[in-house]
Amino acid sequence: MRKKIIAGNWKMNLSYSEAEQLVAGIAKVAQPENNEIVIFSPSIYLKTLLDEFGASVKIGAQNGYPQDQGAFTGEVSILQLKQIGVKHLLIGHSERRELFHETNALLKEKVTKAVELGFTIYFCCGEQLSQRELNQHFSVIEEQLNESLFHIEKHQFEQIVIAYEPVWAIGTGKTASSSQAEEMHQFIRSQISRRYDENIAQNTSILYGGSCNPTNAVELFSQVNIDGGLIGGASLSLTDFIAIAEV
Repeated sequence: MRKKIIAGNWKMNLSYSEAEQLVAGIAKVAQPENNEIVIFSPSIYLKTLLDEFGASVKIGAQNGYPQDQGAFTGEVSILQLKQIGVKHLLIGHSERRELFHETNALLKEKVTKAVELGFTIYFCCGEQLSQRELNQHFSVIEEQLNESLFHIEKHQFEQIVIAYEPVWAIGTGKTASSSQAEEMHQFIRSQISRRYDENIAQNTSILYGGSCNPTNAVELFSQVNIDGGLIGGASLSLTDFIAIAEV
């Protein structure tokens, strides 16, 4: 049975005191059975947040490099993340793809390493507005899945959560309609079924990640194939994030 997951991606925001206060507030909220709350924190806060709150809130990393060590100035390896206790990893966020030019090939390396090390992977996929307007959105998602994710073995897919993020709806205030989001989530699930089997498809959580907020969460989460959200801006507000988590 797939889980409802509310994941907060803080991006490059919050002072440490603000981060600590926010996680402390989240930790006080009882997590309903079969629901999960995960916070993707800036890497410099990970160890302290894990030590202080790791027993009550899942803390994940926003990025990781596939090589274990070497001359990669400024990077943090996926192995180093594992060594400090991180178990959840965001891979392929649209900002990593667009701003830092991460290719499908590099994301495939990250997925391979993270699966090998036992991480739960939150794999992001999504299309640009121009691609949707040209009716290429399905082929774009299919390519991202095939080239970066669908190489892993059937038994490894239990480590995967997928987040669909229409790039045109991230940080813009725009949101895909519930029917648009459901259509794509259904398509992603069909692709999993085609590559693996229907059982795996029905047990994989697929999250929506495009300007989700307390106002639109109810309608989005009521869709058959939407299993929660990857929350950006609203995850920086305890009130908004908890309101979304309680939908």
